[in-house]
Amino acid sequence: MRAFTAAAVQIAPVTGPLSPEVVRKNLDKCVDFTRRCVADTGAELVVLPESATTGFTPDCSTEELWDLVSELPGPVVEPIQDVARELGVHVCVGTYERGPERGIVYNSSVLIDPTGEVLGIYRKTHPFCTEHVDGGGWVTPGDTVAVCDTELGRIGMIICFDGDYPELSRIQAVQGAEVILRPSALLRSADVWELTSRARAYDNHVFVVGANATGTDAAGVLYFGNSHIVTPIGHIVAKAASHEGWVSARLDPAEGLKSLTPGSNIRQGFDHLRDRNLDLIRKHRADLERPAESPFEH
Repeated sequence: MRAFTAAAVQIAPVTGPLSPEVVRKNLDKCVDFTRRCVADTGAELVVLPESATTGFTPDCSTEELWDLVSELPGPVVEPIQDVARELGVHVCVGTYERGPERGIVYNSSVLIDPTGEVLGIYRKTHPFCTEHVDGGGWVTPGDTVAVCDTELGRIGMIICFDGDYPELSRIQAVQGAEVILRPSALLRSADVWELTSRARAYDNHVFVVGANATGTDAAGVLYFGNSHIVTPIGHIVAKAASHEGWVSARLDPAEGLKSLTPGSNIRQGFDHLRDRNLDLIRKHRADLERPAESPFEH
């Protein structure tokens, strides 16, 4: 990994019943904010929110949503590919993705390189309870991990609620991820949003760039923004408020584990990846794979 500036952009989805025009307007907004963010910050990596092309809660049937989006790569991200090529930057954007059959929709994030090519596609493996197709929602879960080689470094992707599951980020870190991107439309509290991003960054000694939606989606659901950038020691170095805009920070590998706490003269002596007790993990592998649920009443 080399040093570079990353930015997390938070935008409000265009309101109104979902239609091809609304998707186009959302894409236009993503492109506009990306241009302005790069002009303002010089960012070489821009992260846009989860489901930025439609808003998170679609307020239409899964079949209608399938019709409105596209396969990936495809028309639903082509304007983002164009602006990445125009600006010569990496862009990560969240969008719903058309699956192999009408009614199968993935909640996906796409990483695009400075030539406009798609480097990787990640399909959310832990849909939130309201969006999961098994709970009456609209999203079919993915089943793969995405870590991409880029000229900036090795970049992994998770989406929103995925950040609650430490195993997913740990797999990416073991696969060599140095930065994990977290496009989101978080529906819980700002405290949980911050806690989980900081924990995943600290657990795995990676940078986390979290871009959270703001405003109101097609179903009238409200989002609070607070996009952030977290260092490998769990320190937030950039944090947005609730209005549309962006935050940026310099991600420097030389500073990643330089000190125990931010600005301290005490050197970092431990490494959460290196120091794992692999014998213990192997011994209890069956427990990690066993179905379980909280003992507390939901």
